[in-house]
Amino acid sequence: QVHLEESGGGLVQPGGSLRLSCVASGSVWSIYAMGWYRQAPGKERELVAAIMGDGTPNYADSVKGRFSISRDNTRNALYLQMDSVKPEDTAVYYCKAYSDPDYWGQGTQVTVSS
Repeated sequence: QVHLEESGGGLVQPGGSLRLSCVASGSVWSIYAMGWYRQAPGKERELVAAIMGDGTPNYADSVKGRFSISRDNTRNALYLQMDSVKPEDTAVYYCKAYSDPDYWGQGTQVTVSS
């Protein structure tokens, strides 16, 4: 079992920045990759960014150049640095641990509004 705890969501103005954190506990040895997903009202959950075991990041086209994913294996933590945020970034953001089975956090709300 893996438990994921997200934090860092909140209200931010357009053009601002926010940093999301996700801390994993439990059977962390089984995790081979981690990622951030988001789900806006009325829309399907979508991949925002993922980072492989070797540190290789992948980003959705909509966030390339604005968001940065990183991982601290010493703290079992995953981060998402969100810069130049836009109203369309508003969503619940979820942390995902790629394992067998996969695990999800409870989500953290990000609202971009003036």
